[in-house]
Amino acid sequence: MSRPVHFEIHATDVESTKEFYAASFGWEYDDYSEYAGTPYFGVRTGPEEAPGINGAIMQRREDALTPGVPVNGAVLTMGVEDFDATAAAILAAGGREALPKYALPGMAWQGYFLDPDGNVFGIHQPDENAA
Repeated sequence: MSRPVHFEIHATDVESTKEFYAASFGWEYDDYSEYAGTPYFGVRTGPEEAPGINGAIMQRREDALTPGVPVNGAVLTMGVEDFDATAAAILAAGGREALPKYALPGMAWQGYFLDPDGNVFGIHQPDENAA
């Protein structure tokens, strides 16, 4: 069983989006752009001991108004123990790959899928050896 461990908000203007959420909810950020290879800021939504999950604000990869873009909103990411086994289960259950598995070097394996209704979600396998 996998639980949500992370969310992502894709933004055309990352800095103004960060400012919005900081002003609205008091969110704080850590810069992980070096790992992601694109503007990517980890979101701390509150103290670690409080209920909830943390996430990220990242650079949108395509124009949000283009029909068929893979992401136009927030994305839920599930933590998994085995990326490849989970990806196989997703595909066998009728899901589709949206963005292939890729390394967050020294951190994890990440990838995105579409559910049968076209909703995007991610899976994330921590792995310090990811490269």
